[in-house]
Parts: sequence; C-alpha cells; structure tokens
Amino acid sequence: MMRGLSLRSLTFMLFIAFLLWSSNFETCNARRGKHWRHSSGTSASLYKKKGKSRGSSNNHHSGGSKPKSPPHKASPLPTPKPKAPPLPTPKRKAPPLPTPKRKAPPLPTPKPKEEFPSNPPAGHSTTFNVLDFGAKGDGRTDDTKAFQAAWAAACKIEASMIIVPAEYEFLVGPISFSGPYCQANIVFQLDGTIIAPTNSNAWGKGLLQWLEFSKLSGITVQGKGIIDGRGSVWWQDAPFDDPIDDEIKLLVPLNSSVEENPPMPVRSNLGRTMPSIKPTALRFYGSFNATVTGITIQSSPQFHLKFDYCTGVLVHDISVSSPGDSPNTDGIHLQSSKDVLIHSCNLACGDDCISIQTGCSNVYIHNVNCGPGHGISIGSLGKDNTKACVSNITVRDVIMHNTMNGVRIKTWQGGSGSVQGVLFSNIQVSEVEFPIVIDQYYCDKSKCSNQTSAVALSGINYERIRGTYTVKPVHFACSDSLPCVDVSLTAIQLKPMQEKYHMYDPFCWQTFGELRTPTMPPIGCLQIGKPSSNRIQSDHDLC
Repeated sequence: MMRGLSLRSLTFMLFIAFLLWSSNFETCNARRGKHWRHSSGTSASLYKKKGKSRGSSNNHHSGGSKPKSPPHKASPLPTPKPKAPPLPTPKRKAPPLPTPKRKAPPLPTPKPKEEFPSNPPAGHSTTFNVLDFGAKGDGRTDDTKAFQAAWAAACKIEASMIIVPAEYEFLVGPISFSGPYCQANIVFQLDGTIIAPTNSNAWGKGLLQWLEFSKLSGITVQGKGIIDGRGSVWWQDAPFDDPIDDEIKLLVPLNSSVEENPPMPVRSNLGRTMPSIKPTALRFYGSFNATVTGITIQSSPQFHLKFDYCTGVLVHDISVSSPGDSPNTDGIHLQSSKDVLIHSCNLACGDDCISIQTGCSNVYIHNVNCGPGHGISIGSLGKDNTKACVSNITVRDVIMHNTMNGVRIKTWQGGSGSVQGVLFSNIQVSEVEFPIVIDQYYCDKSKCSNQTSAVALSGINYERIRGTYTVKPVHFACSDSLPCVDVSLTAIQLKPMQEKYHMYDPFCWQTFGELRTPTMPPIGCLQIGKPSSNRIQSDHDLC
C-alpha cells in the first residue's frame, strides 16, 4: 500500500510540475511579444520624424504571432532614399559664380577711360587726325598750332598715332615734337604733304632744324607722304663763302691753293632774303629706337634727314630728292649715333648721300641707290682740332650713279681720335669721279694750314668695287705723322670713261696694307705691310 501511494504521489507531483512549467512558458511568450511590439513602434516613430510614412500596418501586430515581420519592415532604414536631401547641396556652391569680386573691377573701369583718355589699356592705339585739331591743309593757312595740339594729345598716350591725311598740303613752321615725358611708341603717320614756309619772318635769325623729334622712345615716322623744305629760296641766297665740298684739289699737290673757283649754285640777283643759318628738314635728337620709313623728303634747305645722339636707328624705303647742285643738302646725316640700320633707300641730293660723323658706331648700310650727290662718306672728322671716334661701319650692296665720290673717308689736319673697322663691299659705280677716296687733308676752304696731328685710320677694307670712273679710280692721301694702316683691297675693277674725260692714275700717300687680289687698274702705290716708324697713339688720341 505504501508502494502504491508513493506511485500516485509521484505522478501527482509530476502533474503539478507540468502545470507550473506551462504557466511559465505562456508568461515568457507574452513578454516576448510585448518586446517586439515596442521595437516596431519605435521604428515607425523614426520614419514619422523623417516624413516618410509607411502606413498603419507598421504600428499594429497581433501578439507575437509574427515575430519576424518587424525586421522586414525595418530594412528601408539603409536605403538611399532617406539620403536624398543632400542632393540640393550644389545649389549652395552655385552662388560663388556671381560673386562681387569678379563683377566689381569691370564696373568702374569705363569711367576712368572716359574721364582720362591718356591711360588706355596696354597695346591700345589712339589716333589723332590733325584735321580734328583745326588744320586746314590748303597749303596757305599756317597749320603749325594744329600740329602742336595733335602732338600734345598723342604725347600722353602710349602707342598713339598722329594722322596727316593724304590729299592735303599742310603749311607748317618750325616745330619740335619733344619728350622726354611723352609716352613710348608714338607713330607719326604721314600720308599728306608738309611744306615749309618761305617767308623769312617764320625763321627769325635762323634755325638748325625745321621738323624735330626730340628725346623720344620708339618714335616712328611712316607713310607715303612728302616733307617739302622748299629749299630753293635758301640755295639762291647762300653766301659765296659757304663751305663747299669740292674735289678739284685732289688733282693738284696736297695743300696747294686752287685758283679756279668751284662751280656754285645759281644765286638770286635780289640779295639775301633768308637767314644765313639753314635748317635741316627732319631731325631726330636724343631718341631711342627711332624709325623712318616710306616717306619722301625733298628740297631741304640743308640736310634732309639727321640723327644726333640716337641709339637704335632704322631707316628704310625712303626717298630723298634735291638737285645735284644744291649746297650742303646731305641725304642722311649721322652724328653721335650707334646701332644704325639703313637700307632700301633712294638718295639724290647736292652733297653726301649718307654722311657718318664722329661718335658713330655699329652702322650698317645696304641696298642704297645714290646719285646725284657726293657719295657715302665717313667725315669730315677732326675739324678745329677736335677728337673724332668712329668704329664698326659696313657699307655694302650700293649703286652710285653720276656722283662726285663713291666711298670716302675725310678728316681734317690737327684732329685726333680714330676710325677703325670699316668695310665697303659690293659697290657698283657708274660715271663716278673718284670711286675710292681717303683724304686726311680735307679742306672745304680755298686754303688750309698744315698740322701734324691727325685722326688715325686702321682696318679699312674695300672689296668688289666695280664700274666706271671719270677722273681718278683711287685716291689715298694719309697723314705723314700717322699713316693709314691695314688697308686692304679685293676684287677692284674700275674702268675709265676715256671718251669724255682726262684720266688720272691711282694715287697713294702714306698708305699701308695689302692687295688681296689683282686690281684694275693696278694699284702699285699701296705700300705692303706696316710703316717702319709708325707713331704710337697717346691716350689723348685713343677712343
């Protein structure tokens, strides 16, 4: 019986234990369902805060029957759709495009340009027509003030241009287009004609120049126009004691007087009416990088085109025109100027087509037509016991017709200094009186006194000088105290015009150097080598 009771008791206890376990299982499930419902509600509230409603099904679940559904509905959390708001961010970067920093500078710039036209942008070219400043261009009205006003306006603006229009004739008195406070690279566009006054009142007691460009940088005179000096009124009034560049003295012993008076220009029978000081037509003084091209200069009272104390000179494609008997009307005159290039010019005048004076160096002349005139000359140098320095001169590819000289070096007795490094090459002469000349006894008067000091000449080279002469092919007259040294001649072929003129043989005096090829005619008077007693130049003589 105890045994049976014990079995029933055991069974009852197992039943009671089962009931207790079952009760705990239900409680656990109920708690689990409450937890999931709470999590689902929290997720829904997050979506509502972001403005993305998913519907009411996200907020209601029946107990814990669907415990896996919340994870499926929570999956939208990592989707890119909630990140869409950053898309408008480029709108924030767009504003820098119209920033005021870029707009600010252009706004005020037009006003300064209108109020101050003297400050245009770099590279801008402003033009000033002389007609707009009151010039008439009728050839009778004095247009000097109009040209002065146009220059005053152009002077303030870099790379500006003065226009002298074609088909007008402007009467302009003495005028200076001057710096040094003018802007650089001004262009004087000359397409019309400028004429000089012939009334002596316009010149006072006389002036050294008519049209002058002074102390400028990058000045250019260009165009197809004409500068007419109307010099005949000056030539007719030239005094009989004016210095005359005449070579008759080369036919007589050195320093002997010439009884025959050289031919003079036709004089006026009414007496002198113009000043004794005659002006140069166009002069450049103290300027850098000056250019003259295209224009014609004619009938100048004295020199046609002159450069004094200039650096960087370019002259090309110009014409000079004056009668062969007009006194002292050099075509282009260089003095104290360096780095000069002259080419492609036609020069006809009454004196040297090109004259190269003291202080000139690095001069290159080529492709020039010369005649009538006195040829191309270095000098005269050393007048009145002055010191002269000339170096590195090249003259080549030149045609000379009916000129007094071909290529010439002329110095005065009593001078000092030197001429060094000269080349005359490929010179074609036609009916030239004296094709090759060195004259260290130069004198433009009837008589000059003997002096021992001289300008030293060395390194003078002549090559390929050919053509016809009418008086003497070569004339070398060097100083007794300071002979010419290192003179060379190559391929010289000069034929006489015997039908018309009496011929003279080549002449040499105190000239030392070499004949690099046979010459025509033979130049046997040149002394080969160096002089035995050549005086050494003192410091005073050296350049």
